[in-house]
Amino acid sequence: MTGTITHDPPHPAGGRQGGPLIVTEDTDLLDDLLRLCAAAGATPEVHHSVPAPPATPAVSSTGATGVTGTSGTSRLSGAARWPGGWEAAPLVLVGDDAARRVRGAVRRRGVVLVSRDQDDPGVWQRAVEIGADHVLVLPDGEQWLVDRIADVAEGVGRPALTVGVIGGRGGAGASTLACALAVTSAREGLRSLLVDADPLGGGLDVLLGGETAEGLRWPAFAASRGRVGGGALEESLPELHSLRVLSWDRGDCVAVPPQAVRAVLAAARRRGGTVVVDLPRRIDDGVAEVLAQLDIGLLVVPAELRAVAAAGRVAAAVGMVLRDLRVVTRGPYDSGLDDREVARLLGLPLAGEVPVESGLARATDGKRPPGASARGPLARFCRAFWERALVETGGGAA
Repeated sequence: MTGTITHDPPHPAGGRQGGPLIVTEDTDLLDDLLRLCAAAGATPEVHHSVPAPPATPAVSSTGATGVTGTSGTSRLSGAARWPGGWEAAPLVLVGDDAARRVRGAVRRRGVVLVSRDQDDPGVWQRAVEIGADHVLVLPDGEQWLVDRIADVAEGVGRPALTVGVIGGRGGAGASTLACALAVTSAREGLRSLLVDADPLGGGLDVLLGGETAEGLRWPAFAASRGRVGGGALEESLPELHSLRVLSWDRGDCVAVPPQAVRAVLAAARRRGGTVVVDLPRRIDDGVAEVLAQLDIGLLVVPAELRAVAAAGRVAAAVGMVLRDLRVVTRGPYDSGLDDREVARLLGLPLAGEVPVESGLARATDGKRPPGASARGPLARFCRAFWERALVETGGGAA
């Protein structure tokens, strides 16, 4: 179980950070937290109470300068790693047993109160007393905590602005728009990743001319269960047109379990910048995991009555998971339809009209991928979308 109390935890300024500060005397809880830190690739510092100022050796409430869990793992004082001690640690995990001992500490962001008692309602009051951002009860909240510690270990800033593109019907042009958005984002200097979430779509790397490029494809991640390192993911993927691409290979279709999809996309988001996902219209458990991590969804709808009817069914399915779904129309228009009417019929906000770009349909060798012409109408549309979306979400970390 997890629950938010007040504000979000702080985002590190960038660069690799130290591990979290753990404050507890509960050896069973400590062993759990050390195990989760190891899973996240982080080395924590452990104290019995609030660390002493840097000029003084950190002494616990029992006179010890460190804590050893039953696993035999020992961690020394955090004063040497963080000159500011308690205030400078990128993340603080306070055991429920230590809540009273840290009550007088300086209030700061990034404090998580951790408990192992599922039935204790008093944990919320103790969280308020120490100014915790979050209450987490093990074991239910383990995956959330591993991801949060991994963010700290990797020095993550603001998560990537993640946009999914899905067609209202087959042939709507969703893959073209997804490629153009990613290409435009990379050209604007943002760290950009294009994810092909449709194993039956033919491969986005083909549109980018990179079907033979070296790098991993989706089947390589099928066995992923826990945390995937964001940096390792980025470096393992093909780089095409200044962006990274996660697509499918040309072998037999391999099913990627939902937990692997979740781990890979979470790693991509931790790197910041932008992530664009080309979505299939078939919503299975894996696609639902992607939808849950999207910031914005774009539903591409040809302005035809039959396409609008089909798009309504897609919107109903997607809208059960994704809160921010917007319509992008594509002409030519049936009689009586325009972009605003299409949006009205679907009951969704209008993100704009995808312009027609001459010659794009004939460019299949990847030398001129969608959005490659910076002055073309498609690139201008994508650039305007990113400018609005980055302002709306406060995103855009490179």
